[in-house]
Amino acid sequence: METLNSLLMDVATLPSLPAIAIKIIQEIRKDKSSVNELADIISFDPALTAKVLKVANSSFYGLSYKVDSIDKAVNILGLEVLKNIALSFIIVRGFKRNSVDEFNQELFWKRSITAAVCADLMASRLKKRRDDTFVTALLMDIGVLVMYLSRPDDYLKVIDEKMISKASTTDVEKSVFGLDHQEVGSEILKAWGIPENIYTPIAYHHKIHEAAPEFGDTSEVLMLSDMASSVYYGKKSAEKLRMLNQLLQNKLNISESDVNQLIDSIAEKTVEILSTFDIDANNVKPISEIVQDAHEDFGNLNLSYEQLVVELKQERTKTEGLARELKNANEKLRTLTFQDSLTGIYNHRYFQEILDKELERAERYSRSLSLIMLDIDNFKKINDTYGHQQGDVVLCAVAELFKQIIRRPDTAARYGGEEFAVILPEADIRGAVILAERIRQMVERMEIKSDNQVVKITVSAGITMYEPIKNITNKMKLIETANKALYYSKMTGRNKLSVVPIQSS
Repeated sequence: METLNSLLMDVATLPSLPAIAIKIIQEIRKDKSSVNELADIISFDPALTAKVLKVANSSFYGLSYKVDSIDKAVNILGLEVLKNIALSFIIVRGFKRNSVDEFNQELFWKRSITAAVCADLMASRLKKRRDDTFVTALLMDIGVLVMYLSRPDDYLKVIDEKMISKASTTDVEKSVFGLDHQEVGSEILKAWGIPENIYTPIAYHHKIHEAAPEFGDTSEVLMLSDMASSVYYGKKSAEKLRMLNQLLQNKLNISESDVNQLIDSIAEKTVEILSTFDIDANNVKPISEIVQDAHEDFGNLNLSYEQLVVELKQERTKTEGLARELKNANEKLRTLTFQDSLTGIYNHRYFQEILDKELERAERYSRSLSLIMLDIDNFKKINDTYGHQQGDVVLCAVAELFKQIIRRPDTAARYGGEEFAVILPEADIRGAVILAERIRQMVERMEIKSDNQVVKITVSAGITMYEPIKNITNKMKLIETANKALYYSKMTGRNKLSVVPIQSS
């Protein structure tokens, strides 16, 4: 489980549960909850109150009269249902944000909410519905979001690899991360204090045959709802619809038209529920439109069966080739975005981004964080004596040294010119001094060849540390202090290191 623990520790942008969510979870875990206590918790948040009442009055529950208070909603829908409705809104609100890259979080939540509606309706038809069915399905893919927030570049690789291969998402995730979103999602929910009857079925929704008997029914409902939601948002919708239709006909012993009617009702109710989460409900097509689109696609192909097979093979080969090209282009683009073109280590832009994340994580978990700023001594003299080309060789040699000796959690970057920076998460001053001194000594022993001559260099270093007890998380202050320490090293003889603590304002 070490891989999972390290993954969760790396999630610097993962929001903590707000106080109101913690209170609701505490109520969920009680053997006997109080109607008044839950009503008071929800009513404390006016926006949450409005959303809960809106969904209680929606066609999803089909009540014949208006619910105008939390107390009445609890009495009519039940204590457990209201707890899970409120928890759903709070978690989505905590995570939902605008997307600025290839991972579309708006689409992620749209698909999750559709799956939750699917699960609730299908579980009712299968007579397997529980009060927590909606929230369990809503959160079944939360592990995807955690993995992306923890290691965005790696998860974008998962997306690219899935595009060009026939492998499942979980198989690709395991090849990249060593574990899949089922395991991650289940563990993060467990860590939050979510009840076992929610987080355990999530761990098996893509491998329902491995679930314990008491969680098998819920895991199966999750699997079916995942398949149904992919009909609306995924590719090959008509093909997935045929598979789902056959499964549901067999399980429910109903006709194809009844299955289509059930899935159409999912679309109608999803549109209504999405609005309560402040999510745009476009692209949620009724079954009739999905089937019609499929018929039009095939109707436009006036080909014999043999011709059609050839065309499909050619298109598949072409598509797979384009997907591989796109994957390679994406990887090159990500590398160029964060890599220093000369030395191959991270660049100034990445340094700034990762320092923000590491400082946020250090503050959240009350951990130390050290920063080393290093500068090659008399670098101008090297350029003037040996030429700028040899100066570049020196920079690359120092960068290569960083790659060899820093710890895996550390980040080395070219800060600019001949100056470098090393971020050391969860390292105190003593650890930073040991590493900086090791770098200084190894650089001093380096012999960099230039034509028939050997270039000898030294570095100076400045070190500082973020201390949780001082609660100073100003990034610029951290950099300024490390640079002040570096300046002191340069002014007092070079080829040495200095430590300057951050001063409180």
